[in-house]
Amino acid sequence: MTAEIERKFLVVNDSWRGGASKGAAFCQGYLLAGKNRFVRIRIIDKARAVLTLKLRTGRLRREEFEYKIPYADALEMIAYATSVVDKTRYEVNHCGCLWEVDVYSGVHNGLVVAEIELADESDQPPRPPWLGPEVTGNAAFSNRTLAMLARRSEHSSQNISNLQPVGWPSQRREQ
Repeated sequence: MTAEIERKFLVVNDSWRGGASKGAAFCQGYLLAGKNRFVRIRIIDKARAVLTLKLRTGRLRREEFEYKIPYADALEMIAYATSVVDKTRYEVNHCGCLWEVDVYSGVHNGLVVAEIELADESDQPPRPPWLGPEVTGNAAFSNRTLAMLARRSEHSSQNISNLQPVGWPSQRREQ
């Protein structure tokens, strides 16, 4: 288990792009979601997958359990997700602090959010000039809420082939 303490902000311009890493494409689906806990499947760059359980234990703190899972299992699980969101994540170093910038696509095209993980809830990292208002704790900007607002049909089992790497068998894994 790892404790996750993070703050989240809107991004107001593209100046962060100059120092950004190559982006990683995320297809993120929620298998179970409650007010203070959820189970998420994340497919990264159509190549690898992780299963995550998060439990909120404070305003900024969540306990996080994350496991690498077989890609074929992830393809099956994402078909059962109750909601799905797509985004590209970039890493940006600012004054020795690592920011994760998420650029959303699909129905959320144009939304850009930055997160920073902290060692302690009282930490005050230097704010990059491209940061806008803080949205930490604002449910409207949680990935889970954004996923629920996206059209579920975009990720139906018929579209699983969009997540399969080139050369991947077109059928789902045999039971």
